[in-house]
Amino acid sequence: MYERKIPEDLDCGINVTMKVLSGKWKPCIIDSIHRGIRRPVELHAAIAAAAPRVINMQLRELEEFSIVTKKVYPESVPLKVEYYLTPLGESIMPVIRSIEKWGDDNKDHVAGVCERTEGALRRPEAVCR
Repeated sequence: MYERKIPEDLDCGINVTMKVLSGKWKPCIIDSIHRGIRRPVELHAAIAAAAPRVINMQLRELEEFSIVTKKVYPESVPLKVEYYLTPLGESIMPVIRSIEKWGDDNKDHVAGVCERTEGALRRPEAVCR
């Protein structure tokens, strides 16, 4: 089994938050579920830039941290699954909103930096909305 060479410092609040939110699509997944997008196929459509496999993997990680809970409806065929934010997941929404506000407030600056460093900014479809 893999063992870290440098142990994680989970006494630092930033490290704890990053441990839970690390992953390119986790904040978008949390936001989407908060807005009522519950089924995996709906999440895949809402976050089209992410591969379904990646979304599913990050959903499992969020479930491990008790940020989301999965409800399975076994009587339906095909199997119906929905995700909901737990109270712990709801408590992270102010962080997600702060990230969104900072991004909205600074997107022109970041786009300018990207244009200078990458040659041309690729403007993909909005992935979180």
